[in-house]
Amino acid sequence: MNNTEIISKPIFSKTIHGLGDIHLRFLDLENDIETVHDWVTRPYASYWGMQEYPLEEVRIGYEEIIESDYHDAFIGILDNQPIFLMERYQVSEDPISTYYDVKKGDIGMHILVSPPQKKIPNFTWHIFSTILDYLFSDIHTERIVVEPDVRNEKIHVLNKRAGFQYHKEIQLPHKKAALAFCKRSAYKKALLLEEKKNKNSTLKNEKP
Repeated sequence: MNNTEIISKPIFSKTIHGLGDIHLRFLDLENDIETVHDWVTRPYASYWGMQEYPLEEVRIGYEEIIESDYHDAFIGILDNQPIFLMERYQVSEDPISTYYDVKKGDIGMHILVSPPQKKIPNFTWHIFSTILDYLFSDIHTERIVVEPDVRNEKIHVLNKRAGFQYHKEIQLPHKKAALAFCKRSAYKKALLLEEKKNKNSTLKNEKP
């Protein structure tokens, strides 16, 4: 199997009722970089920190991630179309480790959803929960760490919905961030709450 086949092969898939199958694969630098550049330079992606980057600078940034021993990049696919970019990193090897007491099993992640084409109910939640399902499918992952910009209200709502607990605000070189953690048990509890909410909504709609 050559490298292209390895990259293009899904490493995780999840079926979402009413939406379809979301597949996760490694970032293919040659085939994905123009799409990624388009996403990260749009106004909605201002918190990603690459809005002014030319294509080649974005390419260099993701070459470094791909070549790193502790950082990975992934693309999410739905109906053969890319729908999100995700980065996973070993917190113990990242500068964020200097801002808190790192524990064994801590994994960091970043997520950027593609520009909206049409409104799909719970679309971002389906993406977010697929990513968390993948990260927690690794038995060594005990806690997911995020450090979004404090101004990014949309991601804070999503994080808390998934069970993230906010710890403190920290001043990083490029942003003021909210440090938050999601334990495996907290995410399981959040999924149960989602299941209960969906069940109640279905029962309410079925009432005559």
